[in-house]
Amino acid sequence: MSDLNVSLLPWQQEVWSSEARFKVIAAGRRCGKTQFVAWELIIKALQADKGHVFYIAATLGQARDVIWATLIELCQPVLKNAHINNLQITLINGSTITLKGSDRPDTMRGVSLYHAALDEYASMKPFVWEEVIRPALADQKGTATFIGTPAGRNHFYDIFEYAKIGDDPSWAAWHFTSFDNPILDPDEINAAKQSMSSYAFRKEFMASFEAQDSELFKEEWLKFSEDEPSEGDYYISVDPAGFAEVGGRTTKSRLDQTAIAIVKVNESGWYVKDIIHGRWDLMETTSRIFKAVEEYKPIAVGLEKGIAQQAIMSPLTEMMKQRGRFFRVDLLSHGNQKKTDRIVWALQGLMEHGRITLNVGDWNPVFLDQLFQFPSKLTHDDLIDALSYIEQLAVIPYTNAVDSIDEWDPLDAIAGY
Repeated sequence: MSDLNVSLLPWQQEVWSSEARFKVIAAGRRCGKTQFVAWELIIKALQADKGHVFYIAATLGQARDVIWATLIELCQPVLKNAHINNLQITLINGSTITLKGSDRPDTMRGVSLYHAALDEYASMKPFVWEEVIRPALADQKGTATFIGTPAGRNHFYDIFEYAKIGDDPSWAAWHFTSFDNPILDPDEINAAKQSMSSYAFRKEFMASFEAQDSELFKEEWLKFSEDEPSEGDYYISVDPAGFAEVGGRTTKSRLDQTAIAIVKVNESGWYVKDIIHGRWDLMETTSRIFKAVEEYKPIAVGLEKGIAQQAIMSPLTEMMKQRGRFFRVDLLSHGNQKKTDRIVWALQGLMEHGRITLNVGDWNPVFLDQLFQFPSKLTHDDLIDALSYIEQLAVIPYTNAVDSIDEWDPLDAIAGY
């Protein structure tokens, strides 16, 4: 192994250093994916005791075209023999690196694997991993790497999100763009950007999990500012996630996130101060809502009506009693509208006319991802849903309509209306 001249880019070193058993890498074009996978296959094969290592592409032809020549070149110091007819390389320790196509899953059955690399996993059928490769890793407690450029919100996205959540320590996920390859000239990437659609560039070079047909909100409508307006009132709206009972304890949902939108509203529009979000259990969700209200002192707090709201209200009311701070919670409803119509009605016009300004914060990437994918069913919309509910809470005094009326007789002399 000492004879190998292993050279890794910074992002490759980061992934290699991880002790996670299953690694998921979403990477842009020309990021260095093939070289990383080749080095990993060689090192894993040398670590195995006459073990088997698989490189899997969508088809056998693609596997040969993508990595065969690279593997032969890099493993020369430890190469015993190579057979291009069956696309198998044997190293000096007796271990083999075999190239496979996911379109022929039966050729991968019945083998005990030490490691498997699934390249462009988005192009494969999910059962290849679930029913063929994962069982083959069981007896040796083998490892696996999923790598590729995203192709929408499919099973590659699902497995990336699972690894990214971090609940399972055996999984880890990374996201790299073409700019993360220091060998690739940034001017060339920017030149490509000028001739490509924004969708294609984000997908191919920025490794974005794009839903192609979501164009209700446009990038040119976005306004960012860290200068918060001095005038206005805060409103807080909450889109709560569901909670699951496990072992008698209320635990966090894996899929949805609770989102707490904090917005200052004045005659000029909305200033989105923050959208706090996360997958929390019931008590943490309650605590975060209370802390947001305590910090920003909004004139109205809204909570989406439903089962999750019913679960939150009891501990939230108890927390108010304990802390001696009480506030009213308005129940927000869909109003018999479809979610798409409700969100578009609340946000599209304001954004298009520059009446929504976003504070700069860590929540921006998640919010923008959801905004540009909406209304795709393959992505979440928790943050934009929470923000859209501000429309039901906020009262903006654009004009004083009473002053324009010559004679005004209040229905109630005390209330004034």
